[in-house]
Amino acid sequence: MAIWDIADQPARDQFGYWHDVICEVFIPMTPQRLAPGDGFGGRVEARPAGAVTRTDVRSEPQRTIHGPREVDRSDGDFYFVNLVLDGRCHMSQNGRESTASAGQLAVVDTTEPYYLDFDQRWRMMTFRLPHTSLSSRLAHPRQGTVTPIDASAGLGGIAAAMMHAWWEIDQPQPTSVAGELEQAFASVVSAAMGSHDQSASVRDAVRSQVLSYVAAHLGDPALSVVTVCRRFAISPRSLHNLFDGRPNTFAGTIREMRLQRCARLLTDPANRLTITEIALRHGFTDSTTFSRAFRRRFGMAPRDMRA
Repeated sequence: MAIWDIADQPARDQFGYWHDVICEVFIPMTPQRLAPGDGFGGRVEARPAGAVTRTDVRSEPQRTIHGPREVDRSDGDFYFVNLVLDGRCHMSQNGRESTASAGQLAVVDTTEPYYLDFDQRWRMMTFRLPHTSLSSRLAHPRQGTVTPIDASAGLGGIAAAMMHAWWEIDQPQPTSVAGELEQAFASVVSAAMGSHDQSASVRDAVRSQVLSYVAAHLGDPALSVVTVCRRFAISPRSLHNLFDGRPNTFAGTIREMRLQRCARLLTDPANRLTITEIALRHGFTDSTTFSRAFRRRFGMAPRDMRA
């Protein structure tokens, strides 16, 4: 996690520092202030998760330009999924113009010029996705960009709920889990934008919600098919079908996520928890069951992995 607070800079340097920050965290962009003066307020918090960068960003009114020159200077191709939390954002890309207000989300494509105007104080949650993770799910790469999507219901609501849930997972995630979440989130967003495979995207959207819920409740020993089905109002068969063709079954996914998190703690030199405490905090009922599962997964006892 990294935080940039523009208020920490002298007033005369604040807007220039803001320019540097957004180019470092996001992509090459040129901000233009909408009000004269030296001072400028803004804040960015970034939380990387595998190939995805999650950010919470806010500032005073401004215009943001990602024009042809900025596109040429970009290092990498991405989509930004922007969830407006406060204020509103006037958007323009590929000849389309629209406005996203608080409670709506919209997607922009960094391989094409776009322009964002904020005429009041604003705040957004922004997730940067690799271009291929979303474009491969769309009938056309420009499909659905800068089109406001209701984030309070339907597929847009699922996408927004996942953004909020994923944002709350602050600790580093295993590469396999981050990759699963990236693909699931891309499926949700593409479905909300109107993808070419709605049924598969909806299934992936539900699975992504299940994965987010599981990640947030790994320490609950009561986490099970019954509790998850009750939470999402689906049948056990539907839950198991969500994991058909995946590397692990539903139960196997929970076990893998728990073991990966335990392994990360065991290899952390700063961790002072005992092996039993680690096991109990991650949903295992006793150290014997944990040690047996750990040895099957990693080929060694927990004490042998300990840093």
